[in-house]
Amino acid sequence: MAESSTAASRKAEGPSQREAVQKVREAQTFAVELPLIGRVRLPRPEQLAFYGALGVLAAVEIIEWPVALVLATGHLLLQDEHSRVAQELGEALEEA
Repeated sequence: MAESSTAASRKAEGPSQREAVQKVREAQTFAVELPLIGRVRLPRPEQLAFYGALGVLAAVEIIEWPVALVLATGHLLLQDEHSRVAQELGEALEEA
């Protein structure tokens, strides 16, 4: 009985952990409306800078383009994994 009253009081307090995580994710990205394509989500500015720097390094042949592609892919996968782990941790904390 005490557990259900605790859960009810959490609902009355405000947004859940899952909703808070979703709001943070939405605040960290932005989107651009492109004609014929529609809404395109862009990564955060620091991620765009990283990808841009890789592109410049590959363009001036400081690094080979396959290396730049592997680095960009690894960076993207790492960011996605970090987001997934953070979401699962938040869900676990919410259930506890």
